[in-house]
Amino acid sequence: MKTVQTGGIPYLDALTGSPDWYWGMDHTGGDLYEAEELYTDGHRIDRTRLILVRRSDGAVFEPIPAEKGRYFGKPVFDDSRIALLTADFPAGELRLWTVDPDSMSVASLASVPRDSFEDCYNLMPSPSPLMLTRQTGEVFEILWPRRVTIPIHPHESFCFRDGDLLFFSRWYEDPDYREETVTRSVEDGRIVSSDRASACLMPDGQKWVLK
Repeated sequence: MKTVQTGGIPYLDALTGSPDWYWGMDHTGGDLYEAEELYTDGHRIDRTRLILVRRSDGAVFEPIPAEKGRYFGKPVFDDSRIALLTADFPAGELRLWTVDPDSMSVASLASVPRDSFEDCYNLMPSPSPLMLTRQTGEVFEILWPRRVTIPIHPHESFCFRDGDLLFFSRWYEDPDYREETVTRSVEDGRIVSSDRASACLMPDGQKWVLK
């Protein structure tokens, strides 16, 4: 049995894309839409903490310290590095960071102005290749590294990117429930294919389509 000192964080999630790491947060679970509401309302929760826990020995790391007005999004593992997303609402800035899992060194990767997009709903980093994405209503957006806006079906949700293709899950009830995998071009959002299948980003980062 291990006793892991998390500083009061009661729950850990597996880090998507890595078999070696867990992550945990004290509030919001990485939901930056909720975090922005807390900040706007002047809530007593004026920041969040994020920790990384190494699976092999339970070692705990806090690569970016908590600061007033700074809230964390959900982290991902991408290309042998950990990607973190922070929202600094007082400064009006979202920032992507990379963390070297061996040295725990932190580097700033990109900055996106908060006023350059509508809201933080479903805002998160997506791995391989690393992107900053959001989805709301009938629109899917890539905010970084290149701005792309794609109209989508209201029952579509983004799964993953593979090369120049974006994979979405679309569901129907007509009257029976069924799912399709819709593949779109990252360049213009046009539908390349639509299949009776399920697209899945597996916990270890593999991309599967189940037919």
